[in-house]
This record gives sequence, C-alpha cells and structure tokens, in this order.
Amino acid sequence: MKRPFAQTFNLFLIMVLFLTSNVPTMAMEKVAWKKILDQPKSWYGGAEATRIANNILLFQKDNGGWFKNIDMSVELDEEEKERLRKEQSEVMGTTIDNDATFIQTEFLAKVYQETHESRFAEGVLNALDYLMDAQYENGGWPQYYPIREGYWAEITFNDGAMIQAMETLKDVAEANFPYDFLDENRRRRAQKAIDQGLEMILKAQIEVDGKLTAWCAQHDRDDLSPVKGRAYELPSISGGESVGVVKYLMGLEDPDERVIQAIESAVEWFEEVKIEEKKVVRKEDPSLHRGHDRLVVEDEDAGPLWARFYEIGTNRPMFVGRDGVVRYRLADIEHERRVGYSYLGNYAEKLLEEYYPTWKSSVK
Repeated sequence: MKRPFAQTFNLFLIMVLFLTSNVPTMAMEKVAWKKILDQPKSWYGGAEATRIANNILLFQKDNGGWFKNIDMSVELDEEEKERLRKEQSEVMGTTIDNDATFIQTEFLAKVYQETHESRFAEGVLNALDYLMDAQYENGGWPQYYPIREGYWAEITFNDGAMIQAMETLKDVAEANFPYDFLDENRRRRAQKAIDQGLEMILKAQIEVDGKLTAWCAQHDRDDLSPVKGRAYELPSISGGESVGVVKYLMGLEDPDERVIQAIESAVEWFEEVKIEEKKVVRKEDPSLHRGHDRLVVEDEDAGPLWARFYEIGTNRPMFVGRDGVVRYRLADIEHERRVGYSYLGNYAEKLLEEYYPTWKSSVK
C-alpha cells in the first residue's frame, strides 16, 4: 500500500532535520580567543569572525592600542558596547605585554582581507601607528605606551614583547600576508622602525670580559644596560628571552658582519651555560598550597636545560623570589615562585639543534 504524499513528505522532512542537526556548522561555532589566529582563511570572512572583529574595534583605544589579558571574543550586550565606546579615550594602560596589540592587529588584518570592510583596515592602521609611536628614538620598545613609569618604561624583551613588535613590522615592511594591502608609506615607516630596532639590539648585547653573550629581559631605555624588572627579575643574562632575539636575527636576509657576530656569540654563550644531566619534575604534595612542588633532580639521560636568569660575570643560574634575594638553587626560593614561574627550561634546545644549523648552512 502506498503512503499518501503528505505523509511521505513529512517523513522526508524529519529525516533532513535529524541529519542536519548532527552536522556541525563552522559559522555557528564559537572560537576560543586563544585560537582566533589559527582558523582556515575562509573563516575570517564569516559572521563569527566579523562579530569578534567588531568587538576588537570596540576594545581598541583612541591611540590605536589595547589593554592586555582581555577575552575579546565574548558576546557583548548593548550596555557593554556603549561602556566600551565611552572608555576608548582611556589610553593609559595600552601595552604590548602578554601579546596585547599583536593578536588584535593580525586578526583585524585577516578579517579585512576576506571582508574588505574599511573599518577593519582602519583598525589595523591605527594599531600600526600605535606601535611605531611607542618606539623610543634608540629603537627599543617599552612595555606600556603611553609611558607607565617604573620597569614598564624600560626596553622590554620579556615575554617576547619587543621581538613581536619587530616581527609584526617586518611583515609590514616586506608586504607579507596579511599586511600586503598596506601602502608604500606604511611599509617605509615600518622598515625604518625595524632598522632602528636592530641597531638597538646589537648595541644592547651584553659584553663580559670582551666577549659578547646575550641579552637581559629588560634594558635601560637610555643607556641600554641590563635593568631590573619585577622583584624576582634582576639584571642578568636571559637564557629564555634571548632565544627570541637570536631567532629574529637568524630570520634576516643577507645579514651583515655585526648580525653574524651577534648570533655566533650568543650561540656560543648558550652552549657554554647549558645545564646537563638534570631535569625539573613535578612532585605531588597535598599539604602544599597548590598541591604540588617543583624540584630539580639528577638525570643523566635528560636533555639540556637553561636558566631564565644567569648572573652577569659568573654565568651562575640565579633563582630569585619575591624578596629580591639571589639564590643559586631552585629549592631555596619560596614555594609560590617555584611552582608559579619558569626558572629553568629547554629554552634554547631547538635553537641550537635545528635553527642554528639551518641558518649556518645558509650564510655565505
């Protein structure tokens, strides 16, 4: 017996609804803030990317920068949007710390490339103006601009701040995606900025007994000497932040003798100060505030480690807690800093084993 047409059609609709309800739709999916730069190219032309880009423009301050540590992918109601509009003139606090400004600028550029909406291009231009305005005449970048007095005003390699500024502007100068829509004037300004930044990097490389080593996490904004950051970040040679500096230098085409010498000297220093046959382990301990401790143990099979801070002149690894006192064992600083900060890591392992050999073979 044949079913009536209406009954057959209803069954067909039910089947279609069932199947489509189980197929994820990219346009409807929310993307976490930490993943917004890692999406397929076409996604940046969709509704979700546009929504986030509009949010980013609301969070952007009148000087072109942004505050840090804000998830700008959240849903905003009209009251929140109006509040952000009123706060756009509050520029004190805009920064390049913790990836602020870099994430937003690249995201807006990617969305503009897919949508061609002029407001997103304008946001990129304002952000790039912010970066170039923030640069000191000697080529360095402070952590905050407008200047926030204190260690925030010093030239900051810490957390990759200055190197990210250099890399962003290098992409602009070379017309790399997603900044290839920018005009020649912007590219020239970006090139001038990175030329000044390179000069500052080469001048700031720490010299000990006539030998170049590496860099501090912060350098004085005037004389480029190593300076203190937070209480536990004393003047030192950085086994962590210096890696990003050297990688940047290795990415320069046709490096001159000064750049080559800077790289070779830093690599030699990294080889000299590496820590072998030790590893950092996590030890569970419910009696402690965070439920675990961090210990350094002997292990002859362990890969090399580097300290985040090395004492200038001795190359001894430094471990400094919130009291600002230098100690030479991780175990000797307070528990909160031992587990809440990275003092030892395999920071330079890939630099020495992969990047340096590749770079060395390419240098004529």
